[in-house]
Amino acid sequence: MAVTIRQIAVVAGVSRGTVDRVLHNRPGVKPEIAEHVRKISQDLGYEPNRAGKILAARKQPLKIGCFLPGVGNPFFSDVMKGFRRAEAEFSDFGITIELSEVKGYDVRVHIKAIKELVASGCQALCVSTIDTPEMREYLDGLIQSGIPVVAVNTDLSKTKRLCYVGCDYVEAGRTAAGLLSLMTTEQLNLLIITGSLKMKGHNERIRGFSRTLREKKVPYKLVEVFESLDNDDHAYQKTLEALQAHPEINCVYIVAAGVAGICRAIQELGLERKLHVLSHDQIEVTCQLVREGVIDFTIGQEPEEQGYRSIQLLFNYFMSDRRSVPDDYITNTVIKIKENLS
Repeated sequence: MAVTIRQIAVVAGVSRGTVDRVLHNRPGVKPEIAEHVRKISQDLGYEPNRAGKILAARKQPLKIGCFLPGVGNPFFSDVMKGFRRAEAEFSDFGITIELSEVKGYDVRVHIKAIKELVASGCQALCVSTIDTPEMREYLDGLIQSGIPVVAVNTDLSKTKRLCYVGCDYVEAGRTAAGLLSLMTTEQLNLLIITGSLKMKGHNERIRGFSRTLREKKVPYKLVEVFESLDNDDHAYQKTLEALQAHPEINCVYIVAAGVAGICRAIQELGLERKLHVLSHDQIEVTCQLVREGVIDFTIGQEPEEQGYRSIQLLFNYFMSDRRSVPDDYITNTVIKIKENLS
């Protein structure tokens, strides 16, 4: 791991600004302190790196805009932790983050929020957004203007986005179906509750899930599909109506958020442990419902790593003078049951 200016400052007992002035031969530091800092930097093996030289040549900080539909969806708090961890790690290089969150999946709301990030001076974007023609056209226009875009957590179809950082949603859906096939051989009467049919990742989970049930010849009937809109109250009401209207439902597949509302409806009807309930992600309420036996298992996707890696890849891209286009970064599919929840 390369030695940073921050590490030298801690060991030398001075500020990062002092270390920066010494290492770049700028005035304003007492000779004895400058000599002390140089000695520490040599002892630690500090070497000026190419990234620092490039940023110095740019003579301006790099501001990255991060957009998430995170209002009301606790899943995204871990993605934000990853953003902030990367911001702290790369702060010596002038990296800052501006975060924007909205509620729901209205394309006009998403575009307005992203426009505000660009207007605030963001030179690059990490976005988790809907996969619609209008959004794709808007983002491609930004990319054409010189603003690189990383799709984080959910990908975008047929755009010139720089790369995708997130889970393999098809694999996650296939994993859910594979586990379910090990648990039962009975006819499944499915209620599938997605977040939004506008989100590519949510649709890919359903596709992987359905395909695997067919491949494994698991008998099933799709009773109903509806959108939770990542809203617990909406999810509660819709789930209550579906379960009351269709008492034959014996399996609920929760594709995205709204878990608390969905499971509240299940518990109010006294159906816990009478239905197979499958979910994704490891927010605290979901983990607690797994512990209580309301949810059979949940499948995580390392959201903090997604936030961190998206910023890291943009940092590397700018440091390479935009010559090296990064590969997609796929996070792990993590199976969680009651017995392995920490």
